[in-house]
Amino acid sequence: MAEWNAYYQNEDEEGEQEEGEQSGGNYKITGRDSLVFLVDASKEMFIKGEDGEPSNFDMTMQVVRSVYTSKIISSDRDLVALVFYGTEQSKNPRNSFKHVYVYHDLNEPGAKRVQEVDALRGEKGAKLATETIGSGETSLGDALWCCANLYSDIKLRLSHKRLMIFTCRDEPHGGDSVKDRQARTKASDLKETGVVIDLMHLMKPGGFNISLFFCDIVSPPEDESEMGLQLQPSDKLEDLQKRVRAKELKKRALARLNLCLGEGINVAVGIYATAVAARKPGSIKLYRETNEPVRSKTRTFHTQTGSLLLPSEIKKAQYYGGKEIVMERDEVDAIKKFDDPGLFLIGFKPMEKLKLHHHIRPAVFLYPEEDEVKGSSCLFSALLKKCSERNVFALCRFISRRNYPPRFVALLPQNEELDEGKAQITPPGFNVIYLPFADDFRTLDPPQFPLASQTQVDKMKEIVSKLRFKYRSEGFENPVIQQHFRNLEALALDMMAPEEIEDLIMPKVDQIDQRLGPLVQEFKDLVYPAYYNPESKPAAKRKTADTGGGAEKKPKVELTEDELKAHVQNGTLAKLTVPVLKDACKQFGVRTTGTKKQELIDALIARLGS
Repeated sequence: MAEWNAYYQNEDEEGEQEEGEQSGGNYKITGRDSLVFLVDASKEMFIKGEDGEPSNFDMTMQVVRSVYTSKIISSDRDLVALVFYGTEQSKNPRNSFKHVYVYHDLNEPGAKRVQEVDALRGEKGAKLATETIGSGETSLGDALWCCANLYSDIKLRLSHKRLMIFTCRDEPHGGDSVKDRQARTKASDLKETGVVIDLMHLMKPGGFNISLFFCDIVSPPEDESEMGLQLQPSDKLEDLQKRVRAKELKKRALARLNLCLGEGINVAVGIYATAVAARKPGSIKLYRETNEPVRSKTRTFHTQTGSLLLPSEIKKAQYYGGKEIVMERDEVDAIKKFDDPGLFLIGFKPMEKLKLHHHIRPAVFLYPEEDEVKGSSCLFSALLKKCSERNVFALCRFISRRNYPPRFVALLPQNEELDEGKAQITPPGFNVIYLPFADDFRTLDPPQFPLASQTQVDKMKEIVSKLRFKYRSEGFENPVIQQHFRNLEALALDMMAPEEIEDLIMPKVDQIDQRLGPLVQEFKDLVYPAYYNPESKPAAKRKTADTGGGAEKKPKVELTEDELKAHVQNGTLAKLTVPVLKDACKQFGVRTTGTKKQELIDALIARLGS
C-alpha cells in the first residue's frame, strides 16, 4: 500500500490548494506544535479595571479558553499547558518548585479542560482561583524551569515550542537581583533548546516598562511585523486576543523553492497561502459496538482470476482514435515530468496587460527565505522595488511540485503598509496570480436583452452610491461553520443550548430601506410596467379556439421504403421513436413478437436488411 500511495499521491491537482501542503523542495513539517501559558497569579492580576472592565486574570482566562477551543477545531493534536506562577499553593511534577502550580500539563486540549478554564472566569472564577492556587511569592526562574521539565517529559517530536507569559508586573521580583539573574539564565537555556518565549504584558497603573526586566527574557521578534506588538501593554480583551492569535498561529510555507532570475542567479522564496477556505470536518465512521474509529482500505483484484494486484502489476491506458494506448509506469512518470520545481523568470509586462478575467484560482504569496540562500532578501527587495516603481509585473513559469505541469504566473508587487502605531498590516512581497492558457478561454454567446436608458442607469447609480460600505473579508464569519462548531461545543461541554451566533451576511433590510428611501420605487416606475408584480405567478397559457380545447396533435410521420432502408444501412433506426417503428412495421407487413423498441428494430432489419 505504501508503494500505491507513493505512486498516486500527486494525481489530484486540487489538493495543491489545501493549507499546509508541501510542494517541491525538501521542506517538510514533522511533529506537533506545543504552547505553554505561563500566567501570573499575583494579587495585582485580580484587580478589576475602571468602569466595570474585567480584571487582567479574567481576560487571560478568556484568551486561554479561546485558544483551547480553536485548537480543538483546527489542530487537536497540538499540545497545550496552563501553568500559574506566584501562587500560594504548589503543584508540579515531583513538587520540585514552590509557588508554581501546573493547572494543565502538556497534552491535547479537550472538553474537560475547557470546562476547567471556564470555572476560572468571572467573579466566581476569581474566588475559586484564590481558594485553589492563591497568591504568594514569585520566582519566575522556578516557573521557567518547571516549564522546561514539562517539555523534557514529552516523548513526542515537537515541531514548534512556544511559551507565553501573561503578567501586569514589569518587576516580578521587586528588584531582587538574585532571582532576576536566575530567571534570565533559565530563559536563556529555554531559548537555546528552541523554545520561543513571548510576553503578553497587560495594563497596570503607571504603565508597563519592558526594559526593566522582560527585555532580557523574551525571544527577539521572528520578523519585523511583530515589533509593534511588543511595545504597548494590552488593556482590552480584543487587543490581547489579537496579539495571542498573531503569535500562536505558525506561519508555514506551502513550498520553499528557487526563483531563477537568470543563469546562476537564484533567489530562495517561500510560497504562502494568505486565505484558505474553511470547511466543516468530515464525519468519522465508528464501529457500532465499541465506537472505535474504522479505517477503510482499497484493494485491486483481477476481474477473471480474483487475485490481488500490486501497483507494479497495473498499467495505465487511454483511448485515442478508437485505439487503446497502454503505458508503463516509467513512461507515465516521464510524461508527467517537465522540469524540477521552481519559478523561472520569463520577462516583465506592464500592469495594464493583466485583466480581471485572468483570475482562475486563488492567489498565493511570495516572500524571500534568507535562511535557505544568503542574500535572497536583498535581491528580492530590489526586484520588488523596481517592479513597483515601473508599474510592471514579472511573468514566470511556475512548477509547484515534482511531476506537476508548469503554469504561467504573474508576480504582482505588493508594498509594505503600516498603521498609525507603526505595526505592519500588509507585508511586502509578490502576489502570485495564476494565468490561464489559451485552451482555458471560452467563447460565450451572451443573450441579447434590451439596453437600459440613460435615465434608468443614472437612477441605479444613485442606489449603488447609497448602499456603498467598507467591506473587509475578515469582518464576516461563515455562519454555517460557526453554527456547526457551536453545536459540537454545546454537546461536548454539556451546555443547555448552543451559544447564539450573529449571521453577519444577512442583509439589514430596515437599514437599507432607510438609506434608499423612495429611490427603489422610482427605479421600479422607470423600468417595470404599471401592472408588474414580482410576487405573482405567471398567467397560464390560454388554449387557442381553433384547437377545440384539446392539445394540438403532432402530424403523423410516414417513411418511404428507401428512407427506411437508408436507416437500416446506416444503423440509425434507434433514432426513430417507437410509434414510427410500429407504423413502419404495419406499412411493410413486418410481423413482430413484441412491442419493445429493440424487438421492432430487429424485425425491420431482418426484413429489409437482406
